Amino acid sequence: MHCPSTVGSIMNDQTTMTLFHRGEREVQEHVGSREFSERLGRRMIRDRLPGDHKAFLSQLPFVLIGAIDAERRPWASILVGQGGFISAPDAQTLRIETRLIDGDPLQKILSEGADVGLLGIEYHNRIRVRVNGKIRKIDDESITISVEHAFGNCPQYIQSRSYELLPGIASIGEPRATLPAERLDERARQIIANADHFFIATHFSDNSGDESHGADVSHRGGKPGFVRIEDERTLTFPDFRGNNFFNTLGNIAANPRAGVLFIDFERGDLLYLTCAAEIVWDSEESRAFKGSQRLMKLTMDEGVLVEQALPIRWSFEDYSRSLKSTGSWEEVDAEPGR
Repeated sequence: MHCPSTVGSIMNDQTTMTLFHRGEREVQEHVGSREFSERLGRRMIRDRLPGDHKAFLSQLPFVLIGAIDAERRPWASILVGQGGFISAPDAQTLRIETRLIDGDPLQKILSEGADVGLLGIEYHNRIRVRVNGKIRKIDDESITISVEHAFGNCPQYIQSRSYELLPGIASIGEPRATLPAERLDERARQIIANADHFFIATHFSDNSGDESHGADVSHRGGKPGFVRIEDERTLTFPDFRGNNFFNTLGNIAANPRAGVLFIDFERGDLLYLTCAAEIVWDSEESRAFKGSQRLMKLTMDEGVLVEQALPIRWSFEDYSRSLKSTGSWEEVDAEPGR
């Protein structure tokens, strides 16, 4: 069973090469979807931006972005602006006219030639589009990206929210209270415990000229509390059924690191973490967690909390219907014999 895209189901021009790198192929083979994943990928993944992708991205007030630092550690982040701050001059170019939020780890990372992954998401319509590419040009006011891959993603696990832009949208980049961290303090734990989704950035490159290298950022959703805090540095969460491409898991299989971003929708706080990542393929807890295909474990290396960073506030509307097929850690802990 695959997860169909809500934007952009189009044939891919590439017919002779695999669309997936060795890590993705390894995961696809492990779960028995290799042939199906390749076939679906050829139908869904493009090496340019289709017209509906360009139109969708151009009306968003924010976009998620992932990249790696000098130590090759991924970070996930968010760029914000007035509607229209994202444009596509042509099918292989994205231009994002904004400044980075003060305190954002990507301030020290993004440069010309850097791999980036982008995710455009519209909560109230449960639509999302993934883009991978490289930074062609960057300055204090804008980022220009050469598009390498683009595809629509499914609506599963996205909670519906409406948004309101605050006056601060016109002054992105002004100083904010920034708190570096080496462990999960009380405030970080509170944000994570309340989260019904987060964003995860990963990266792959084996310097072989493989066309499917690069950075990626993806959405992970569940019932509030689906991310369990194990200790002051460790998080565990269930991995549910997705689109069968296994971009995130494939990157982690080849490069076991990830960056995650949690958003406090009421206060506008941003919690950035970069972590070691592990796929737990089979465990008693995963089998007990309804809907879980496997578990993911993240061990925090470094973190940053930026308070009241986002000039956007979201109002919750309703949960994804997909959550009816998922469980909770409370149900796992209540299992007989535990």
